[in-house]
Amino acid sequence: MGNHSMPPQNSDPNPLNRWIVPLFVFFAFTIFFSFFNLTNQNGAQTVSYSEIKDRISSGEVHQVVLSEHGIEAELISDKSKEKTYLRAVVPVQGHEELLLLLEQHKVDITAEAPAGNSIIGYILPWVMILGFYYWMSRRMSGGVGGVGGMPNGLKDLLGGRFTKPSKQSKRITFDDVAGLDNAKREVSELVEFLRNPERFEKLGAEVPHGVLLMGPPGTGKTLLARALAGEADVPFFSTSGSEFIEVFVGVGAGRVRRMFEAARKQSPSIIFIDELDSIGRTRGTGLGGGHDEREQTLNQILAEMDGFSPREAVVVLAATNRPDVLDPALLRPGRFDRHVTLSLPDKMARQAILKIHAKGLPLGESVDLETVAAGTPGFSGADLKNLLNESAITAARREASKITMDDVDEARDKIVMGTVRTLAILPEEKHRLAVHECGHTAVAFFSKLADPIYKVTIIPRGRSLGGTHMLPEKERHTLPEEYLRTQLVILLAGRAAEKIFLGSVSSGADDDIKRATEMARSMVARWGMDAEIGPINLRESEDHPFLGQSIAQPRTFADETAARVDDAVIALLKDADKTAAQLIKTNRKKIDLLVTQLEAEETLDAEEIQACLNPEKITKRASSKAITK
Repeated sequence: MGNHSMPPQNSDPNPLNRWIVPLFVFFAFTIFFSFFNLTNQNGAQTVSYSEIKDRISSGEVHQVVLSEHGIEAELISDKSKEKTYLRAVVPVQGHEELLLLLEQHKVDITAEAPAGNSIIGYILPWVMILGFYYWMSRRMSGGVGGVGGMPNGLKDLLGGRFTKPSKQSKRITFDDVAGLDNAKREVSELVEFLRNPERFEKLGAEVPHGVLLMGPPGTGKTLLARALAGEADVPFFSTSGSEFIEVFVGVGAGRVRRMFEAARKQSPSIIFIDELDSIGRTRGTGLGGGHDEREQTLNQILAEMDGFSPREAVVVLAATNRPDVLDPALLRPGRFDRHVTLSLPDKMARQAILKIHAKGLPLGESVDLETVAAGTPGFSGADLKNLLNESAITAARREASKITMDDVDEARDKIVMGTVRTLAILPEEKHRLAVHECGHTAVAFFSKLADPIYKVTIIPRGRSLGGTHMLPEKERHTLPEEYLRTQLVILLAGRAAEKIFLGSVSSGADDDIKRATEMARSMVARWGMDAEIGPINLRESEDHPFLGQSIAQPRTFADETAARVDDAVIALLKDADKTAAQLIKTNRKKIDLLVTQLEAEETLDAEEIQACLNPEKITKRASSKAITK
């Protein structure tokens, strides 16, 4: 990956800024201590009120100073003639008695004004409050010192992430972005606009100033924005939507103004706002009645994008995985009017991404990136980068010089299912677990429409105690009904195997039943795959297009219809359970062999599974491998 050269961080133009807080604290403590030590400058020793009275009665006290709640006595020793000072707190009812005692022994008396009348006592709290308010207001207005000054304001706003790629360093370009061919084509024309805006101006053309990048997390939205800046070799202003939001109203809007001002001065340039949905949600839903900080920040962004002149070569890119919550004013023409969708990569795109991230890694001869790409459906670009990184960590842990295919397989299992757990599993529980997983494996192996088996394991990982892995031979964008019915049979095959081999079922089928029920309900209520109910939308939730989350919706059909949906779902599940049981009974002897092998080895790959379930068509390599094990 390319690196951006960072400009040298300028020192603070006002050196007093870094000393304001220490000076303020030092000043406050100095005043406090000087005030509280005014009446204790003699180093007087604190004693009890009774001892003070005894010293006065014995004639040792020369003079006293009376305050509102205390007394300070001066003693003179006849031998050393050194002065000693004693202090004591006088009870509320003891002042009259004390005065009589002092007059009786002819002690000089000096009265001290109450501390509450000191002018410092009145002014000091206000000085501190006003000083703290002044410091906070200066800091929130764009940096302490230099109110709103561009050097401090820009550094505070962007966190030092204003970068301009240097010609001496390797920039991130479109060559570093794989698997996003459609998205690159969408934004590539912006490169020409930024490089040579005059050519477009002569023809009166206006390139869109706002481009919204939409897609699941990890698909490369930020990478594509940086590659666009690298291709055009222009300043790149990068920030996140959450960085504009502060407790104080108006701060976010001020930061937006400074960012757009800086971009205009550096034009041609690119502004990139990540996580736009954090500030771009539909207005009128905030707790502030339409006047909270987030909505003021959004209003400022809208105003700034409207303020672009046709000849200003500034492009605003924004990324989000929640386009459904964005304010409609952001999406109208003249603002973010070009929408680019970044989807999860297919097999060929995953292979291209792996080749980019594998540069510089010591891959062994056994590592086949095409096989790795086929075994990682649903992985994003960030997931694939993490896969190779975990593979390198696994190889380093065993002190190897190269990364092998076993390291990649281990990393994949760790990402998909979690880290291996050490559990004390009882023999009978291990046998049940093997029977359950072999039920899934056998039914998938003998089903014509199922995806090929990759491996089966009973090693606990993450929250699962085992798993059966199947890898699709091709990417599917639509799911035929026959394929979905086969998936239902495979999901319920583990439970059916337990019932046939062990005579009972267990809680191990919890996740299988959940997934099978969700799939069957979708077949009936969403995809119209039930002949009696027909093609009608009866869903009670909507799937998010990017995050894979279900958003509940109010029911718009009658209870009788909901009951018919439930009956159709139950019929699908019972039919799938019956089909799974028949397949298992037909191939019981072969499954027995598979269970025994799985209990002994704990993990079986595709060749070993084929050696148990279909030895007639087994290859020599698989046969020899099974015999050696």
